[in-house]
Amino acid sequence: MNFPINKQRVRESYDRAAAAYDDSTLIQRRICERLIDEFILSDPPPLNILDAGCGTGFGAQLMQKRWPKAEVICTDFAPSMLKYARKFSKTCCAADIEYLPFISSHFDLWWSNLTIQWCELPYVFSEAKRILKPGGYAVFSTLVTDTFFELRQAFAEIDDYQHTLSFCSQESINKNLLKAGFNRFTLVREKHTIFYPDLKFLLRAIKAIGANTIGQGGRSGMMGRSSWVKLQATYEEMRGQEGLPITYDVFLGYVKNE
Repeated sequence: MNFPINKQRVRESYDRAAAAYDDSTLIQRRICERLIDEFILSDPPPLNILDAGCGTGFGAQLMQKRWPKAEVICTDFAPSMLKYARKFSKTCCAADIEYLPFISSHFDLWWSNLTIQWCELPYVFSEAKRILKPGGYAVFSTLVTDTFFELRQAFAEIDDYQHTLSFCSQESINKNLLKAGFNRFTLVREKHTIFYPDLKFLLRAIKAIGANTIGQGGRSGMMGRSSWVKLQATYEEMRGQEGLPITYDVFLGYVKNE
């Protein structure tokens, strides 16, 4: 079952995470590098780029290196993130990517790395469509259905609460891209697994990147000791040589605005 996301709580979570974010963002950086590596652009290089949900600006940094003549505008709805993004962009704007404060048909490239899983897809894609020039591109990555499946399996042995977000499906992405007016797009699915030495370290890493905000359906109180011991034992059964795994199921999206 999908539960609505409390965006204020997500914003607050990312504001708190900003200072230590770059120390905990191995997966975000890995996906961001994959996103730009897979982007084959045969047309002239983009001159006006919007980094929608820029975080601390790692994506902006990569894009400035690839397209040094481009202007990269960074936007994020967590103001604390923008303090760090300003190192890589002269123009930073605190805004919700569902309601962008930019004129229509202005950007050559709308870019978003691991952000839209927190958003309502119809609004995100319609805004991307609105601000893009004809012939421009929307390029994004997002988490999909099998993300954190190990954690869900382990928690299923403990209780019936929701402990992770219900991530969207390929069908939902396809439907909402078409609804927004995008008819030409490619989706590349990849699974990336990160390993941690123990469960506490794994859960702290998820919390440090702001990915622990669940909203309705989550546990409201602390977990008891016996439940925690059982959770640890269940997760230990998944341990490999590299440690305890957590999987990120990712779509890379490449959309031409025609």
